[in-house]
Amino acid sequence: MNVAEAVGQSLADAGIGHVFGVVGSGNLELTNAMVAAGARFVAARHESAGTTMADAFARMSGEPAAVTLHQGCGLTNAMTGMTEAAKSRTPLVVVVAETDQPSSNFYVDQPALADAVGAVPMRVTHAGAAAQIARSAVELAVRERRTVLLNVPLALQPLAAEDDGEPARAVAGPIPEATAALSEGVDRLAEAVRAARRPVFIAGRGARGASAELAAVAERCGALLATSAVAKGMFTGNDWSLGVSGGFSSPLSADLIQGADLIVGWGCSLNMWTMRQGTLIGAGATVAQVDVDPARIGAYRAVDVAVTGDARECAIGLGQVLGDWASEGYRSPAVRDDLAARGRWRDTAYDDLSTDELIDPRILTARLDDLLPAERIVSVDSGNFMGYPSAFLDVPDEQGFCFTQAFQSVGLGLATAIGAALARPDRLPVAALGDGGALMSASELETVVRLRLPMVVVIYNDSAYGAEVHHFGPHGHNLDTVRFPETDFAQIALGYGFDATTVRRTADLEALGHWLAGDRARPMLVDAKVVRDRPSWWLEEAFRGH
Repeated sequence: MNVAEAVGQSLADAGIGHVFGVVGSGNLELTNAMVAAGARFVAARHESAGTTMADAFARMSGEPAAVTLHQGCGLTNAMTGMTEAAKSRTPLVVVVAETDQPSSNFYVDQPALADAVGAVPMRVTHAGAAAQIARSAVELAVRERRTVLLNVPLALQPLAAEDDGEPARAVAGPIPEATAALSEGVDRLAEAVRAARRPVFIAGRGARGASAELAAVAERCGALLATSAVAKGMFTGNDWSLGVSGGFSSPLSADLIQGADLIVGWGCSLNMWTMRQGTLIGAGATVAQVDVDPARIGAYRAVDVAVTGDARECAIGLGQVLGDWASEGYRSPAVRDDLAARGRWRDTAYDDLSTDELIDPRILTARLDDLLPAERIVSVDSGNFMGYPSAFLDVPDEQGFCFTQAFQSVGLGLATAIGAALARPDRLPVAALGDGGALMSASELETVVRLRLPMVVVIYNDSAYGAEVHHFGPHGHNLDTVRFPETDFAQIALGYGFDATTVRRTADLEALGHWLAGDRARPMLVDAKVVRDRPSWWLEEAFRGH
């Protein structure tokens, strides 16, 4: 066994069940070795897309994933996807061939690139350590929730891998929550909870999987429940759920959060997006934050109560400290009735802006919500449109929404949906894209067809980079650089092997209904021509914050 084969086999033995990427001469043996050892390889059409697929798969499956790349240009092509994963603390191993010859066309300082975006660089340093270093890369990714760049030098790959006598250690299965000793912060949090009359709990990605424990302690103290965008769906079905906190909040939810006298962020950074540049924190409100990483507590705003620890453990500990104490808190009959009547965005009154040729995206998305089966997994790209699917499409739980937005890059949505679909084949995958992101990632439509994914791709098509149009247009800027001729995405999709329809009014969604009722043998693309003369509400909120 040579080094390339040893690295590939060790990665698979250590828990890598899915590997994504683009194969070139430098990583072919590495990739084949992973496949031979039992990992599934998913070929992407672009390295950044492959990296985002792996990111989404790891988020939604609870298992570490890998990306395989050619040296140099393969890595630089993948940098946007790797940056998103690193910023999101996704357990991911990026396996890349490496040349140490500056005269090579492929030479770049690969460890420096990893450092620059917050990933952890590692390198196979000699043949005898190949298997051990590969295992260590997976273990580090899982233990610390990090994106690891594993460099495998070309010069070492063909060498015989010496047996170091250490057996592979499997780390597959659900990603364990990072744990830390709960401090006296739990006692301080209990004091704040007892003093509160209108508490609100906001759960973030670090609290995913702890919905039952959080709901139980929230019931004890009468707290309303909300989530950050990445944890959307955690409290689906709970009568006291406010949905997503921040730019995607419904008007009622925003009012209730602003009225809180205690806000607790559970595995949630309480950043400018989740708290609308701080405007959702009312004057005099106590702010508490629970996180396994003490460096993240207070990173975006000062907090009154800091608890270093795992969200689930803290929720259980808080319940124990509270004992038999209980309070109605914020859970009055009036609040319950208000939430039932107008807690969701689609329950909020608004004027239908549709014309004969263009459909209001709110009307479109509400109708999609009615048509699509409840067991769905929704992935959303970035852009002016993104609030509509994020706010109007319900999901069954936090495993039903995949939101790769830590880097706010346009063009990752389709790849996100592919990775999420592979992680949850039991649910209908739905990709919500803008026309700009759809054109950036159009090559991955072929990947959807090749993988036979029964996916619905919805394109909110305003023939522009809508965020820029609405950001700069009111100030009189020339917008020719961000407006484009209309694209017929339905025809493009048919060429790739999709079923497709163009939607200008709700009646045009009949074709989607027929597809949903059929065998779904081919994926379905909806080219929705949406109104384009005003920004979405969340974008208006964001602009006010700058």
